[in-house]
Amino acid sequence: MRKEGVRYVIGVLLFLCVVGLGFSLQVRQFVNTPVDLTIFEGSNAVIEMAGATAKGHVVIKEQDNRTYLHGKSPGSEEVLVKAGPWPVKAIDVSVLPSIKVIPGGQSIGVKLNTEGVLVVGHHLIETAKGQKSPGEFAGIEVGDRITKINGIKMHSMNEVAKLVQDAGEANKELTIEVLRNEKPIKTVLKPERAKGDHLYRLGLYIRDSAAGVGTMTFYEPQSMKYGALGHVISDVDTRKPISVHDGQIMRSSVTSISKGLHGEPGEKLASIAKDQDILGTINKNSSFGVFGQLDQKAKMKNGLYDEPMAITTADEVKEGPAKILTVLEGEEVEQFDVEIVSSVAQNGPATKGMVIKVTDKKLLQETGGIVQGMSGSPIIQNGKLIGAVTHVFVNDPTSGYGCHIGWMLEEAGIHTGLLEAKAS
Repeated sequence: MRKEGVRYVIGVLLFLCVVGLGFSLQVRQFVNTPVDLTIFEGSNAVIEMAGATAKGHVVIKEQDNRTYLHGKSPGSEEVLVKAGPWPVKAIDVSVLPSIKVIPGGQSIGVKLNTEGVLVVGHHLIETAKGQKSPGEFAGIEVGDRITKINGIKMHSMNEVAKLVQDAGEANKELTIEVLRNEKPIKTVLKPERAKGDHLYRLGLYIRDSAAGVGTMTFYEPQSMKYGALGHVISDVDTRKPISVHDGQIMRSSVTSISKGLHGEPGEKLASIAKDQDILGTINKNSSFGVFGQLDQKAKMKNGLYDEPMAITTADEVKEGPAKILTVLEGEEVEQFDVEIVSSVAQNGPATKGMVIKVTDKKLLQETGGIVQGMSGSPIIQNGKLIGAVTHVFVNDPTSGYGCHIGWMLEEAGIHTGLLEAKAS
């Protein structure tokens, strides 16, 4: 019995020791120290442990029981954290070339031309033999993109209409090629003519373009590459992302704002300038917004931050005060106070990298918080561009999500392009 009692006491003491170690400052610092880290040239990162060595791309400075890692030159190296003379943890540090972009905030109109012609619905044709939908009978589904008819690439509804009419008048079938979830499918159908009508039809509702309003996030002044919106543009009927053939962004002026309420997101109402006021082209519609090239003559000054601004990595984003740039009336860009409630350092691309809350009294009074059309508004903290507004919380319009700026830079092709230029 005594032996069992001694073992019990020893077991309890060991358990308490292990638990105590978990609460000790040194153990918590060790656990919280990352195994990999990315910083920009000229910027700093902090780890909560003193004692580290580096070889060249990173400069080490120790202060107040912390280690400051300064990005000296682009490259990668292993930084060893030590406890006395013994290394206890290795950190893989990547130093990226300094990247600066000009933040936006301007309201923009967006026009997308689809890759192929998008099927958004079926309709029945009243023929002499009853109601028919040749497209539905041929197995074409809502969300499919018609890419070819009789081997000819389709770009517009007018092209489709001509081939359909020619085939109908010649009493011939059409070979239709569609993309469904990026997989090619081929089918055959014969156009039908409605009673009392001379036009032949497919029994499909189709669309070749889409338009909307959003906010410019940034552009890189040398390449003129830009990023905007912060989220993908989806078709209003199919709810699927629009595959872009090409597109344009244009000047836009905010005319009024529908205020956001609990359970009802608000919305910016804006007028889009005519085609002669095109600011640039669109070549990509991704989960992080639209991307392309600004015209060299485009004047994109916001009147607040018109000089190139440094960007941050996700690790540098801190909980606390920040600013967003957006338009509430006309074309005037204003800055408003927000709070970074939380930020997540992500291992892969994701649009919900931080939670933000609007604290600015004027913005809350005018909009109720975050509204549709504000997506893409740049988020600035400590003089650096950290991300863009992406989504609003439906049940709390004062709060929403933001994405980290690094993902948008990669989508724009700025990150890779500048890295390659630096290496050469």
